[in-house]
Amino acid sequence: MSSAGPEAHGAGAIRPAIAMRALEKWYGTRDAPVHALSPTDLDIPEGELLVLLGPSGCGKTTMLRMIGGLIEPTAGELTIEGAPLWRGGARQNQALGQLGMVFQDANLFPWLTIEDNIALPLEFKGVGRAERMAKAAELTKLVGIAGFEKRWPKELSGGMRQRAAIARALSYDPEILLMDEPFGALDAMTRDAMNLELQRIWLATRKTIVLVTHSIGEAVFLADRIVMLSPRPGRIDTIVEVDLPRPRSPDTQGLPAFQALVKRLRDRLAVIS
Repeated sequence: MSSAGPEAHGAGAIRPAIAMRALEKWYGTRDAPVHALSPTDLDIPEGELLVLLGPSGCGKTTMLRMIGGLIEPTAGELTIEGAPLWRGGARQNQALGQLGMVFQDANLFPWLTIEDNIALPLEFKGVGRAERMAKAAELTKLVGIAGFEKRWPKELSGGMRQRAAIARALSYDPEILLMDEPFGALDAMTRDAMNLELQRIWLATRKTIVLVTHSIGEAVFLADRIVMLSPRPGRIDTIVEVDLPRPRSPDTQGLPAFQALVKRLRDRLAVIS
């Protein structure tokens, strides 16, 4: 395990997909300001599957939402594919267009079919219906829900709705996929199946993925690197390289290397929590 500056976080000759420099967040409250995230430097290379891990309230979701342009940083710089995300308090469309987001709740519109939900971002961009439906069909195959295009969200299981949410986030082909506890509300068996599906989708697309989770096992199973944050004010406590062969299968979790890494992370989390 290690914790270091930007060079250890993937910086180098290749431009990172996401670059943070002294990124910081304070929240104003009625009582006193809350320091959510300490000044943070982090580079995330293109094509990496990076997991943010840490105790509740450590700033994982705050960091993810700042990357996604949903929360403005109090200080620091954030670039997406080399372009600034914020300038003069305004989000920049060039950087925003590189980002797709998936939340714990699929947030599908109940009055739209699955294919229309998936294609909705393309409709907002003025793409014609025939092209939108072709893209939706392609993506339902990618995420494993082909044949359910005409169904309503209420007719799908929680796992299938999350597959549709992932397809929607990929509809306009963003370079980066941000995921905030996307499988946290699913039962254990479905969650394990969705971890396999996410790995398959990532291997097929090689998108840069940043995933927030509370599950150490999920983090080790999915990640190239795990960034563990300390309790508030959040800061990078530990960075772990996950050197397990891919594709990973349920049998991977039985490997001594997998179990040893889970234990190391659990022990470190117990120390900092």
